[in-house]
Amino acid sequence: MRRPGPRGAASDAHGAPGGTPERGGHPGHIGGTPAAAQPAAVPVGWAPAARATLHCLTGCALGEILGMVIGTALSWHNVPTMVLAIVLAFVFGYALTVRGVLEAGVGFGAALRVALAADTLSIAVMELIDNGVIVLWPSAMDAQLSDALFWGVLAASLVLAFVVTTPVNKWMIGRGKGHAVAHRYHH
Repeated sequence: MRRPGPRGAASDAHGAPGGTPERGGHPGHIGGTPAAAQPAAVPVGWAPAARATLHCLTGCALGEILGMVIGTALSWHNVPTMVLAIVLAFVFGYALTVRGVLEAGVGFGAALRVALAADTLSIAVMELIDNGVIVLWPSAMDAQLSDALFWGVLAASLVLAFVVTTPVNKWMIGRGKGHAVAHRYHH
């Protein structure tokens, strides 16, 4: 969501200056503005933080579920199954952001850098909470795909990950980090 700033300068949805090199920003800086020129903190509501978290949760859940299903279906031990689920959560989470940034006309390398800047902390927190719940829940690590426990704990862990990660995203967006970086490329 870009809107005109002072004197027609590009700004992000929160009014912070920014832009891609194609839109008058400075090459070499994600978002086009040097860190020193970005505001220290911008008040951010809960709605943008929840949307950013839901975006991350979608990618994380797709990867997490696919990894758990693959590992469980192949009768892998718990550790390799969890590693696969975590790797796929990051892959899917980054892929969703890269796709959105590519649609703004940014090259793949720049889009990947934006995704890494926008999503890494959010996905990491989500995965820590999500997998922590699964590991600590009695018998969850031994549940099979056909068990209600498997799906129930997975759903509960994703909901808790959303609840814990939303304030993290709110804090990051308020400082021009996290999903604020990716939003500079959305129309």
